Amino acid sequence: MASSPNASHLFILLAAALLGFWSQLGALPLFDLDEGAFSEATVEMLRSQDYLAPTLNGEPRYDKPILIYWLQAAAVKLLGVKEFAFRLPSAVCATLWMLWVYCFCLRSLADRRAALLAAGSLALTPMVGLVGHAAIADALLNLLIAATMLGIYAYFTAPSLGKILFVYLGMGLGFLAKGPIAVALPLAVSLAFFLWQKRARDWLKAAFNPLGWLVFLAVTATWVYPLWRRDHGAFLRHFLLEQNLGRYQHTLQGHGGHPWYYLAWLPLIVAPFTALLPAAWRRARGDALDAYLWLWFLAVFVFFSFSSTQLPHYLLYGCTPLFILFGRSARQTPARFWALLPALLLVLFLGSLPWVLPWGLAHWPQLAARPYEGGILTLAAGSFGWSYKAWTGAALTAILYLLLRPRLEADGALLGGAFALGALVWFGVVPVVAAAQQAPVREAALRSRELALPTVSYRTYLPSFSVYRGAITPDRLPQPGELVFVRLDRLAQLEQELAGKVTLVPEFKKGGVALLLYPPAPSVSPPS
Repeated sequence: MASSPNASHLFILLAAALLGFWSQLGALPLFDLDEGAFSEATVEMLRSQDYLAPTLNGEPRYDKPILIYWLQAAAVKLLGVKEFAFRLPSAVCATLWMLWVYCFCLRSLADRRAALLAAGSLALTPMVGLVGHAAIADALLNLLIAATMLGIYAYFTAPSLGKILFVYLGMGLGFLAKGPIAVALPLAVSLAFFLWQKRARDWLKAAFNPLGWLVFLAVTATWVYPLWRRDHGAFLRHFLLEQNLGRYQHTLQGHGGHPWYYLAWLPLIVAPFTALLPAAWRRARGDALDAYLWLWFLAVFVFFSFSSTQLPHYLLYGCTPLFILFGRSARQTPARFWALLPALLLVLFLGSLPWVLPWGLAHWPQLAARPYEGGILTLAAGSFGWSYKAWTGAALTAILYLLLRPRLEADGALLGGAFALGALVWFGVVPVVAAAQQAPVREAALRSRELALPTVSYRTYLPSFSVYRGAITPDRLPQPGELVFVRLDRLAQLEQELAGKVTLVPEFKKGGVALLLYPPAPSVSPPS
């Protein structure tokens, strides 16, 4: 029997969503590469009125399908070209993802405490918070995967046509959000689960339901059909073969390619709830729901462990079941000290950065010698103000209080420790990272806009520059009278390609980037 929501639990989850997904949403500059790329593609879509094929700096962007661009474009039309608008769809989707898990747990587990821990751990895990804050497609995809996969389990417990159609609706929207993963994952996991439960007939009835596939085709056709008519499948071929199959077969941008990658990352991906992993593992031999949740997680874990392109947030597609398993383990959590230890260690590590980073730069000069990374790290080392130390002190004090408070259950202490860590991350760490890595890019773009001169970039893929400049920035050598935006580690190569013809005039230089002027050719007065 389903449980009704608890008012105090809803207040806690509201606070968790505000901290985990909404804090600093419009206060921080866009992060490159991904936020800058999605945002610039959205701006170009609005500028060109082409709502089918996204472009980035005027070139086709095949990386993702269309749904996130439509949502971001709607937010930008409503609110204007600002960080809050670009990030709004992700914050909304992440909040709905949290609420979906909470409602599922109330209905399926009939345990308010389990539902609170499951949804709270989702909202307060910093890795989830990153995709919930970011102007990218992952919060949207995770919401749709969670809705689809939990819909499949609802169909397992009580089959109906409505539940089948809902699952196909989720797969169709998921395909528009990020592609085949939103279809392959539900089909593969559900097949394995229904076979395990000796209910192959129910799976076949759902998998070959013509109305279901009609819903899927109707949803995906809103984009696929007009796009196909225009380019005869060119965009889809690039997207499916290069960005999906290609990412799995080949390492892109140096990201991963090791079978042990996610095994090493898992404790950090679910931190500060890492201490709940053993309790969740002990449920691997539990009931049908436990089996389904573990199949879901393991399918994602194994699939991406053998992918040639790996990024930590890919594992989040399989972390919704882990968060529900954490909730189911609410009454078997470890002692408070062990439960809070990951949060304590992370706070101590993050709190040490104002001293560790300058020490590292002083003792490893090769760090500072790298023009781009060294510029960012040097700027970061000088960006730790009194507020950072105040947030560190507050987080540490809160965790120590939770450790010493009598009669506090471990799951309540865990959520409290996650709140303390989250406050330090979003109001201490992330602003420092933004000031060092992205603020110089924004300032260079605004300087270019102020000078109102033609501007190019040179071997520098930081797309947020184009967002803030308000114009496409071609990547090529500068011509006389043009500005060039460049990462400092590309500057020597730029000067070499110009072959000493000219001395570039610095207009802006900070962190790891610079904006330089190629002086115009001197005018020649006509003979009198």
